[in-house]
Amino acid sequence: MYSDKSSDWWPAPAKLNLMLRIVGRRPDGYHLLQTVFRFIDYGDRIAFAVRSDGVIRRSLGNESVPESDDLMVRAARLLQRESGISQGADISLIKNIPMGGGLGGGSSDAATVLVALNRIWGVDYSQEKLAELGLRLGADVPVFIKGRAAWAEGVGEELSPVSVPDAWYLVVVPPCHVSTAVVFSDPELTRNAPRTTIRDFLAGSQENDCLPVVLKRYPEVAEAVRWLAKYAPARLTGTGGAVFAEFARQADAREVLEQVPGGYQAFVARGLDSSPLLMAAGNFPENFRASPST
Repeated sequence: MYSDKSSDWWPAPAKLNLMLRIVGRRPDGYHLLQTVFRFIDYGDRIAFAVRSDGVIRRSLGNESVPESDDLMVRAARLLQRESGISQGADISLIKNIPMGGGLGGGSSDAATVLVALNRIWGVDYSQEKLAELGLRLGADVPVFIKGRAAWAEGVGEELSPVSVPDAWYLVVVPPCHVSTAVVFSDPELTRNAPRTTIRDFLAGSQENDCLPVVLKRYPEVAEAVRWLAKYAPARLTGTGGAVFAEFARQADAREVLEQVPGGYQAFVARGLDSSPLLMAAGNFPENFRASPST
C-alpha cells in the first residue's frame, strides 16, 4: 500500500580524499587514518515514496547490487528499526558516482537515506544520532551526514571541520573496480606513516599511502595517473581507482577534460566545504554553491 506522500530528489554528493595517511592499526584490524574529506558538486540523486505498510524496497537503481547488501536499503531499515517507525519507503536512485572509485558513493547514498527519511518519516533524530547510526554502516557515512569538509582521524569517524581553498577538480575514473579490502590487506601497504597535521596538509603535504599498492595492483589506475600527471599533479582519492587533479580555474580543468582519452569516465567538479545535503535538509550554509559542473 502507498500513501500520497513522496519526496523530491535528494542529493548524495561524491567526495574526494585530498590526502590519506595510514598511521597505525587497531587490535580488531581496522586501520587508523588521517585524511581530508571534501565534497564536490557531482553525485547521485535519491527519491522516496512513503509506504503505509512498513515495507522498505529499492524500486530503481543499483540493480547490480543485491537489495540485502545495498547500503541505501540497510540504512532505511536501520533507521526504521531504531526509531520504531511504522512507515516504509520505496527508494529510487539515479546513480552517477562510479562504484569502486573511492568517491564515496555507497556511503553518501546511505547518509542521504538516513537524513532524508529522518525528515520524511518525522523521526527527528539529531545529526549526532544519525551519525552514530551511520557509523554502523561504514566509517565514511558520518562525514556525509555532518556535511562539512573535514579533517578525519581514527577509522575516519573523528571529524574536525576544515576550510579548504576554493578549487576545481578534474576527476578521471579508469575502467576498473578497486577493492578497498584488497588494498588494505596488501602486505606492502604502509601502516606506520608518521602523523601529520592540518597545517602540514594546507602547506602541501598531501600524500596518499595507498597509492603505491594501487599502482602495483591496478595497471589501469597507473596509466590514468601517468596521463593526468602530464597536465597537473595527479592524486588518488581514497583507495581509488579514481584519480584527480586540482585547478584554480574551471576553464583550465575543462581544457584538460577535452583531452581525456577514450575509455575513461571523466568530469569536472567544484570543491565544496558544505554538502548539498545540508541545504536539502533545511540547513543553508552561506558558501554552498548550487550550480553543477558535471
